[in-house]
Amino acid sequence: MIRAHSLLRHREGLAAWSMVAPALLVTMVFAVYPVLDSLWLSLHHIFVGIPQLGSPFVGLDNYVALFHDPVARQALVVTLAFVLLSTLLELACGLIIALVIHERFRGRGLVRAAILIPWAIPTVVASQLWRYIFNDQYGFANLLLFGDRVTDYVPWLAYPGVAFAVVVLTDVWKTSSFAALLILAGLQVIPHDLYDAARVDGARMWQRFWHITLPLLQPALLLALLFRTMDAFRVFDLVFVITQGGPGDATQTLQFYGYQTLFTEGRIGYGSAISVAVFLMILALSLTYLRAMGSNLLERRRP
Repeated sequence: MIRAHSLLRHREGLAAWSMVAPALLVTMVFAVYPVLDSLWLSLHHIFVGIPQLGSPFVGLDNYVALFHDPVARQALVVTLAFVLLSTLLELACGLIIALVIHERFRGRGLVRAAILIPWAIPTVVASQLWRYIFNDQYGFANLLLFGDRVTDYVPWLAYPGVAFAVVVLTDVWKTSSFAALLILAGLQVIPHDLYDAARVDGARMWQRFWHITLPLLQPALLLALLFRTMDAFRVFDLVFVITQGGPGDATQTLQFYGYQTLFTEGRIGYGSAISVAVFLMILALSLTYLRAMGSNLLERRRP
């Protein structure tokens, strides 16, 4: 009897591993291997176009140079500012959108579908759209302000603050609906009995939102914050299409700086070090968020 039970568990284990193996193989090939390969390349000096130099092993020299690189520090500041502004605005807009589409009204399904359109548009297309809007000669922003007077126009993307704001605005416009979708899922699992009891006790709408909705939405908000922070930290395509990192270094993020180092300058080792540094920062942020989410769930389960 015991042997038959052990044999059955062994077969179930083999069946489980056979089902998981394809996903693990794909993850190893397309996720783990590129990270390990980038880490190995970052420990060497490799220059494209200069094969006679070879690829000498230099250990952590690239990371030491990265730590003292003023351009990298500026790119890190821009990246952190972008992450902070975009994630906060997206969570705020996503919360407002989720609260609106959570209510019952005629045409709610159509409104929900329409709100997801910006998120469904490819990022490169959305970036090109906003670049055209703020074009200094034929953009809609100048047309809206000055009409068809060709002599009067503002070179929006030539100003560092405006260019950075346009990149942030583009990201918020495109991905707020994704945050709203995650928050809406959290809203739909809140029991309506809590709101009914609060109404009976005389709680106003703002009090119900502050004492019921927000506390019970914390897991959904943290999940949206996790996804949006990870995505914002590795922003590349918005900067590449709209500003190319300019004017100056006003919109140059770490990912874009790594791209320029790798493919424009041909410094494979140093560019890989930048990529690994971005990966480690995203990993640290993700673990911090996951720990916060776990602590939040444990506190909610306590009697």
